[in-house]
Amino acid sequence: MMRKLSLLFAGALMGASAMSLVHGAPSSTANAAGSETYKQLAIFGDIFERVRAQYVTPPDDKSLVENAINGMLTSLDPHSSYMNAEEAQDMRVQTKGEFGGLGIEVTMENDLVKVITPIDDTPAAKAGVLAGDYIAKIDGEEVRGLSLNDAVEKMRGLVNTPIKLTILRQGADKPIELTVVRDIIKVKAVKFRVENDIGYMKITSFTEKTYDDLENAIDTIKKQVPNDKLKGYVLDLRLNPGGLLDQAVSVSDAFLDRGEIVSTRGRDPKDVTRFDARPGDDIGAKPLIVLVNGGSASASEIVAGALQDLRRATVVGTQSFGKGSVQTIIPLGENGALRLTTALYYTPSGKSIQGKGITPDIKVDQPLPPELQGRDLTRGESDLKGHIKGADEGTTGSGSAAYVPPDPKDDLQLIYAEQLLRGQKTDPAFPPNPDKAVLNQ
Repeated sequence: MMRKLSLLFAGALMGASAMSLVHGAPSSTANAAGSETYKQLAIFGDIFERVRAQYVTPPDDKSLVENAINGMLTSLDPHSSYMNAEEAQDMRVQTKGEFGGLGIEVTMENDLVKVITPIDDTPAAKAGVLAGDYIAKIDGEEVRGLSLNDAVEKMRGLVNTPIKLTILRQGADKPIELTVVRDIIKVKAVKFRVENDIGYMKITSFTEKTYDDLENAIDTIKKQVPNDKLKGYVLDLRLNPGGLLDQAVSVSDAFLDRGEIVSTRGRDPKDVTRFDARPGDDIGAKPLIVLVNGGSASASEIVAGALQDLRRATVVGTQSFGKGSVQTIIPLGENGALRLTTALYYTPSGKSIQGKGITPDIKVDQPLPPELQGRDLTRGESDLKGHIKGADEGTTGSGSAAYVPPDPKDDLQLIYAEQLLRGQKTDPAFPPNPDKAVLNQ
């Protein structure tokens, strides 16, 4: 089975996230630019030279060009961008699951850096950075006026060096000052434990380590609980921003014995790539429940969509983020790389989740604690300015609250999943229909 490496992510990243390399380059048969296009390029050249010659202070030529390129790309969609040589190298490091930084995934909104989610057990999470926070200043410098790449670059630095973030938080009556000490971010792709008779596995991101970590988790759980005592597994994909496409396919394949996992479709109607499961279910057809919420994006949605459509798992939680696009990384040699949206992906039933997300089989809301009451923690692709309109997007959009309680005792979605596996839940909504009665298979 051919497996293309592609970029799947929910935003620009300062943490473990969704970046990867696709081998290839733009087709030589691409449409040639017309005469009008060359006239526009001539206008650009004229303006560039006038800025260089007449701007009040001498501008940096390299920055001018990079910002112009990024302006072109970000006008296409929120996920296309240019990476210079240093950023491209950072991206390659991040896909390995270990990198230097703060441990937050960010995007740009209202001219401020918006935190999509802090990654568990990282400096940012420990310092108190929360999903939905807006970073207004970095070491006292205003974020307004900076590009997202510039802001991210300022947050990067040497390990063990401090950085001061000025945060605007909904519900707070004044800005919050936090000091975060940079560190090497070693991402544990899969966290797992045994809850008496249930195996719990949480995938935090899809890096090069994810599938191997998942296999280790499954093997360890099997050793800890006799097969006849194990009720089933919970696969937690909440707050998972995405990652490598090939890892999403491999993770899905671990629970499937056959069937199409996902397909990607590009601009050319003939440009369709399909990924199929291979024989062998690593958990021996044991019941499986997948947890999702508004922080489940991209690669995690591929897994949830495949297991749902192929009736291998019951999906519990709230509407997922809705990022159904694929970014290809086109190397530009010493000049860095181009991150370009080149395709949309489709679940086995042929549905695009772009701007819509995965709808859970059983909706279970997670109440916010008192300190977060009144805050809007909803996350969704359909909220991003300039996002690609999905074919099935509709009017309701995508996403939901991106919150998971730190204490499992307060986690209603997890508790619900465990009760389903143990047969303790008699909610008439479960199973949602006869075809989805996967727990009895």
